[in-house]
Amino acid sequence: MRMLFVAAALLLFSSAGFAACIGSGSFYTCNDASGNNYTVTRMGNMTTVQGNNATTGSQWNETSQRLGNMTVTNGTTNGRPWNETQTNVGGGNVMVNGMNSHGQPYSYTCNPATGCR
Repeated sequence: MRMLFVAAALLLFSSAGFAACIGSGSFYTCNDASGNNYTVTRMGNMTTVQGNNATTGSQWNETSQRLGNMTVTNGTTNGRPWNETQTNVGGGNVMVNGMNSHGQPYSYTCNPATGCR
């Protein structure tokens, strides 16, 4: 009976556009309605995600590490590197700086009143 419930829940979440995940808080695998499959591993202040899209063949991975008020993320998309640093500057304000997988730098800030710009 429990297995039937899990299967029904997976079908419901997948068809609604949500990711269906199996596993625990430190290791789980997800599939979503867009064809993405990914595995998430958490160890202490580090999170690693490895994924692919079965429909498009796209592949990605990323590793994020929390260091004080910063989160540093490094990854690859289809073999091309990218990186991002998010700095929490207080009051819900976050500064984001990075380089996308096409080698283009970007930066923006987010705050509770205006969102991200």
